[in-house]
Parts: sequence; structure tokens; C-alpha cells
Amino acid sequence: MASARVRRVVVGVSGSLANLAALHAAAEQARLYDAPLVAVSAWQPIGGEPVHRHAPCPRILQMWRNQAASRVRTAVLDAFGAPPPDLDLTLLTARGHAGPVLVALAARPGDMLVVGTGRSGRAGKPHRGRVSRYCLGHARCPVLAVPPPDLLSEARHGRFRVHDRDLASAGLLSSATKKGR
Repeated sequence: MASARVRRVVVGVSGSLANLAALHAAAEQARLYDAPLVAVSAWQPIGGEPVHRHAPCPRILQMWRNQAASRVRTAVLDAFGAPPPDLDLTLLTARGHAGPVLVALAARPGDMLVVGTGRSGRAGKPHRGRVSRYCLGHARCPVLAVPPPDLLSEARHGRFRVHDRDLASAGLLSSATKKGR
């Protein structure tokens, strides 16, 4: 049985620091398969659709759309500094809950979906968020679930320590500073 070729990589973008790892992984997959990369920021009205239907306000909806568009642009800039020139990159915003939006967008033959798994839980085990769980359970294409970088997890839990010897070996600690200790 021949393996399916990836023709497009879809990645969910939340704007979080942990999500940047998923964006990088998606870019690597797109390069590996010479496939377009689609970065998607899902959004929904605050309070949900029922609240919006009860009291619609087009100006506020446009503001939320604009925030989602800004979030996906900022994530690309934070991850790469600029849109990568070697990738066919499309930035999208879509209205709805992130999980169903991503699954619906990654429904073409040859699609691959990339999502972040969220933060680590107790004992370092991945704590998959609702979005990644939904995508892993409902997507009809391959899903790459990317954990946050270890460094981010260590910093959150206060386990990240820099010692003088580490700074000195990296050439970041001057001899005057070492003598003053």
C-alpha cells in the first residue's frame, strides 16, 4: 500500500509561546513535503454564538475578526521574524471553536493537521488541551501533535536556573564579575 503524499499542511495558531513550537513543526513539514502551509486562527464572539444572535453588533464582530488576523500575523513574526520566503504561506481566520474549525479546514485529500498539545501536566506528562484532543479524535487526516518546548515548561515551573559556571563557559560572565563574587 503506497503512502499518501502530504499536499497541504494546516496549523492552528493560538498566539501562545507554546504554540510557536507547533508553527515551527508545521513549517518543517511543509518544507519536507514541499507543500503549502496554512496558518489558521479560529475565533468566536465573546459569550458564544447565542449571545451574538441575541444582540448582534457588526462592529464588534469585525473587531474580533481583526484581532484573530493580528494574532496569526504576530505569531508568524514571533516564530520566524518575517514570513519565511521558502514557504507558500497562507494566513487565515475562521469563525468557530478551534477544534471543529481546524478539522473542517484540514479535510482535503493530502492534508496534514498540526496542533500544539498545550502545557505539561503533573510529572511532565502532556496535558492535551481540548483543541488537540478534539483534532486527534475527529480529524480524517494525519495529525501531528506538538508538545511545548521543555525550556518553556521548566520556566513555568520555576525549574529553570542559570548558574555562573554556565554563563562563564558561554563567555557571558566577565572576569570582573567573577572576581567580585
